[in-house]
Amino acid sequence: MDSYDDRGVGGRDGRVAGPDPGAVPTVPDPGAEADPRADPEPSRIPSQSPGTGTGTGGADPRGDAGSESRSGMAGLSFPYQVAAAVALAVIGLVTCTQLAMVFLHVAPSNTLTKQHGKGVDEWVYPEFEQNWKLFAPNPLQQNVAVHVRAEIAGPDGRRTTPWMNLSGEDGKAIRGNPLPSHVQQNELRRGWDFYLGSHDSQNRANGLRGSLSEQYIRRIVMLRLGEHDYGGTVERIQVRSEVRSVAAPPWSDEKISTKPSYRVLPWWNVTAADLPEGSADPKETDQ
Repeated sequence: MDSYDDRGVGGRDGRVAGPDPGAVPTVPDPGAEADPRADPEPSRIPSQSPGTGTGTGGADPRGDAGSESRSGMAGLSFPYQVAAAVALAVIGLVTCTQLAMVFLHVAPSNTLTKQHGKGVDEWVYPEFEQNWKLFAPNPLQQNVAVHVRAEIAGPDGRRTTPWMNLSGEDGKAIRGNPLPSHVQQNELRRGWDFYLGSHDSQNRANGLRGSLSEQYIRRIVMLRLGEHDYGGTVERIQVRSEVRSVAAPPWSDEKISTKPSYRVLPWWNVTAADLPEGSADPKETDQ
């Protein structure tokens, strides 16, 4: 029977058992003890098939990376690359043209649309018709100023003041003011728009809001006149608007007249309801 000693497993002939009896055993280090229960670890070198080596007959390990770098248009032949580039250029040109035509169609009237409006309409209609306008239906292209003059009853009799530019006073208060008030910016402008929207061209009220808009304008005017001392009592007031078209820019060939046009309202008698709060005399009656 074979015997076991403390240094390994083997027979009386001293040979070490292993997975391959014909292999030459590895000479152990004389200074190290071997585990009697550990078998020599078999070789883990993977077997290679004839076609997987790194020699001339094997596949190039960089083949996958090379195929990835040639993906997309780079993977096409030169004629196809040229055709793809031309197709992309045509698509980009058509897209930019479409965006520009639609923008001009929905934008307010300007120099380009006046000169090339027919071409824009031919491009847009009927496939790309739009039912809305950009920014505003009709942006303001005029400067509108509200003027007032008053009939003063004083010690020397009645007299009429020169026209006072109320819009100009608001403009002076706004210029250079980083935080202008809402009154300076919108009170007079919105009040005048209110009056124009509730009256016809003959200054006749076209609804129930007509008298309300007149009263609103009279109160604004009397507030502004109260800031000036005319040496008498304001008996009547008259309001007018001065409208001037905005001049064309220097690079435009458009001819626009900047001469003012006026809309003069009839004289209004000042009543106690038109005066600022606290300044009306309870005994004062309508003139």
